[in-house]
Amino acid sequence: MARLPRNFIPNLPQHVVQRGNNRQAIFIDDADRRRYLECLAEASSRQGCAIHAYVLMTNHVHLLLTPAQSDAVSVMMQSIGRRYVRYFNGRHARSGTLWEGRFKAALVESERYFLTCMRYIELNPVRAAMTDRPEDYHWSSYRGNALGTTCALLTKHEVYAKLGSNRQKCHSAYRALFSHAMADDELSALRRATERGEPLGDVTFIAKATQVLGRHVAKHTHGGDRKSREFMDRAASTTLTP
Repeated sequence: MARLPRNFIPNLPQHVVQRGNNRQAIFIDDADRRRYLECLAEASSRQGCAIHAYVLMTNHVHLLLTPAQSDAVSVMMQSIGRRYVRYFNGRHARSGTLWEGRFKAALVESERYFLTCMRYIELNPVRAAMTDRPEDYHWSSYRGNALGTTCALLTKHEVYAKLGSNRQKCHSAYRALFSHAMADDELSALRRATERGEPLGDVTFIAKATQVLGRHVAKHTHGGDRKSREFMDRAASTTLTP
């Protein structure tokens, strides 16, 4: 099977997912989770990847981040993979691979889908029936983004910052986003984009990503035919910004 292309553009958010091989556990206990976050903090800082949201599930990880360079995400994930697998195998007396192949990643349109992606990530433990409330799960970014709990790993994105004129108002507005369940079409769009490695955005966003990368980046666009005159006119007249 051909490898799915991954579309990295500096200063644009990415939703990254990495799973355990054969869906096996990649975290046995809290010591493992702490070590993974240490590896993530070091590698993201070194490679210039700003982390906006994360969740550590039993057999997979979700990250929402913004890379400063086009190769930063790949280098960061390779660094985490090497360090964490070496630690995990040594601690749990095992050998061999831990990950299910390459990590998956999707560009995220900031204005339209950024906060939706944050909610999707931080509600994973609730959807998995691991907890009733996201604030009760200590291995996600929710407490930092919604309650103001200190988390040196997190960097606030400008879309998040626009929620309020100060930290308290941002936290309050962000918590309000969690007052209702995510719509099925939102969940489907997020999952489809990440599984296919396609941008999560509207026709204009996908057109400009295609233009910047010099190749088609989606099998199907969200909102239009990429061969249409409207699509090409939008691609020529719209600037892709984070």
